[in-house]
Amino acid sequence: MTDETRNGFPQAGSLPPSASPLYEKVKDYVLDNIGTGRWGRDGKLPSENELVASLGVSRMTVHRALRELTSEGHLLRVQGVGTFVAPPKPRSTLIEINDIAAEIRQRGSLHVARVAVLEMIIPPPELVAAFEFAAPQPVGHSVIVHHENGMPVVLEERFVNSSLVPDYHRQDFETMTTFDYLQRSTPLTEVEHVISAVAADGEMVQLLKLDPSEPCLHLHRRTWTGAAVATVNRFVYAGSRYTLGSRYTPAAIG
Repeated sequence: MTDETRNGFPQAGSLPPSASPLYEKVKDYVLDNIGTGRWGRDGKLPSENELVASLGVSRMTVHRALRELTSEGHLLRVQGVGTFVAPPKPRSTLIEINDIAAEIRQRGSLHVARVAVLEMIIPPPELVAAFEFAAPQPVGHSVIVHHENGMPVVLEERFVNSSLVPDYHRQDFETMTTFDYLQRSTPLTEVEHVISAVAADGEMVQLLKLDPSEPCLHLHRRTWTGAAVATVNRFVYAGSRYTLGSRYTPAAIG
C-alpha cells in the first residue's frame, strides 16, 4: 500500500484537479464492494466512523455518499442499528413486446382499432425527463383504443421521439398498427416495463366503457434505439376483460 491509496481508495492529496468529487468516489467504492460480493445482500456495512478511518475522508463526505446510495435503493439504513446492503426488490417476470392486434386475432377474435388522438406536441417536463432530452423537443402522440369483438379492452397511449420517427403523427393507425410501424421505423435495442394496478379515471371510463374506479392494469413502457429513448408508452387493460402473463425459462441457479 502506498501513501496515495488506502484499501484501494485514492486519498484526497493524490487526486488530480479534474477528479470527480470525493463523495462520488466513496459511492463507487461502496458499489464496487457490493458488486464483487465482498458485502453481500443484506450484509451490514462498516460504520461511518470505520469508513472515515479506512478511506481517509471526512465524515460529511461518507454521510453524503451513504445518504445518496440509500435514496437510490442500493442501501438500507436502520436508525440506531446501521447501514445494510438493500435486498433485491421483488419484480414480476418480463413481458415480451407483442402486437395487441396480433394477439387478439390469434385467439380467433376480431380486432378493431379506434384512434382517439394523433398529433405532434411539445412534451411537459415529466416527459422531457422520461425521454432524457436536454431540452423540450416535439414528440408524436397517439391515443388508440383496441377492441376485441366489439368490446374495448386496451387503451394504448404512445409518445414517440420525432428525431427517430418524424412522420409518426401522419400515419393511419386504424389500417395498420403502431407496433408494425414502429418496428419498421426504428430498431428496438432496450425495453423497460413497470406494471401497477390503477382505478379507472375519467378518460379510461369513457374510452374503455368502464364503471368508475373499476380496477385496471397499467403497463408503463419505455423503449430505446441505441442510447436514445425512442418511445414512452402506457397501456391500460380493463381488469375484468384482460389479463397479463408470461412463460419463460429461468437461468440456471448455481
